[in-house]
Amino acid sequence: MTLVESRHPRHQALSTQLLDAIMPYCGNTLRLGVTGTPGAGKSTFLEAFGMLLIREGLKVAVIAVDPSSPVTGGSILGDKTRMNDLARAEAAFIRPVPSSGHLGGASQRARELMLLCEAAGYDVVIVETVGVGQSETEVARMVDCFISLQIAGGGDDLQGIKKGLMEVADLIVINKDDGDNHTNVAIARHMYESALHILRRKYDEWQPRVLTCSALEKRGIDEIWHAIIDFKTALTASGRLQQVRQQQSVEWLRKQTRRRSTESPVRE
Repeated sequence: MTLVESRHPRHQALSTQLLDAIMPYCGNTLRLGVTGTPGAGKSTFLEAFGMLLIREGLKVAVIAVDPSSPVTGGSILGDKTRMNDLARAEAAFIRPVPSSGHLGGASQRARELMLLCEAAGYDVVIVETVGVGQSETEVARMVDCFISLQIAGGGDDLQGIKKGLMEVADLIVINKDDGDNHTNVAIARHMYESALHILRRKYDEWQPRVLTCSALEKRGIDEIWHAIIDFKTALTASGRLQQVRQQQSVEWLRKQTRRRSTESPVRE
């Protein structure tokens, strides 16, 4: 992964050879994207969700796109420190990646890292974003199922219902359905469901769902996994999932060509 992230010209050449070599071993992994507003509890959710998948007998990789240090450009590594149980699990792998100021909050090479995880035999790869800017659309274009994690009762529920987010989300999960927050969560769920029904569907085969959970209390996590399976089943049966992946591959190749023609290699 360090080789793929490097901008050294020799490393880039080797990275291209590596990616070409692993392509036959990619494609059997479920690709998930998770984003959310600051304070939505993404790391707590991912730990609860990841541990559930491990109990199901699956191997899980998390690519946590971290805000970059303004001095070094490196990852602050905050997300991994908040997923202690998952980080210690043998069937899990967590890779913090600096966003490096890239538009949308996603690492320039997040897709390549995802492919490396697939070739390494992980059953589910999750790309977590910093949840700001246009990260929703960027990550949605590299994964199978895109999940938007939200919270209720913060006074900005309506702000969360923005057209761009609703158009790319396959599942909306309202976290922190615990304590005295149940009423607020129920109201927020109704608001999101109403908004989804007036928008054109992203896929004819799938009506986006709004689910609730408490990652802290580990409630509602299994329902989210079942919804993801339903999503994958629906899109696989129609052939849409394969079509979407092909489109994503073409877009990635175009971006790579543009990046390599404009990026100045760094001598390391």
